[in-house]
Amino acid sequence: MNQYASNYIDAISTGLKSTIATGDSNVSDIENALKLWVEIAKKVRDRRGLFFFIGNGASASMAEHMAHDCFKNADMLTQTCSETSHLTAMANDMSAEDIFSYKIEKILTEGDMLIAISSSGNSPNIIKAIKAAKTNGAFVVTLTGKSEDNMVRTLGDLNLYVPLDTYGLVESAHATLLHCWLDMFGNLHFRPDGHC
Repeated sequence: MNQYASNYIDAISTGLKSTIATGDSNVSDIENALKLWVEIAKKVRDRRGLFFFIGNGASASMAEHMAHDCFKNADMLTQTCSETSHLTAMANDMSAEDIFSYKIEKILTEGDMLIAISSSGNSPNIIKAIKAAKTNGAFVVTLTGKSEDNMVRTLGDLNLYVPLDTYGLVESAHATLLHCWLDMFGNLHFRPDGHC
């Protein structure tokens, strides 16, 4: 247990620095991937497109949190599927696999963006949601971790894979990437002392 906290923090830092970005041909590293994401997000925002955030468990909380941050701080039109009544009704009346895709099929179109957060990258409801968004012409960003051969990281237009093994590490890294993207979008000037 010696140096547990330091090793934990180091693992997140190493994972973030080792994030693999795939998708667009302009993506060569995490810096360029986030810049591309910001560039496309600005186009979506400027034409009043919708930013739809999804995730399960802790990633659902993260999706909901980022949807509110983006709405409040970046004037984005955002949506999630985190309402208890929606989740329970869809899971009960249809299936857990449909909780995101059913809504996405009805409202996402070309010019919108789906941000799919999945630590494992193998959740059937996330996979189905991404396929629905792509069918409708929306731009899809994925954030995954754990197994490098997870399904979700092969489906998006821009995929950010963090090579970390536990849910806690992956979720912490995803939160950092999401906040970094939003701060880049808002052009917050980050200083070496950790202040903006």
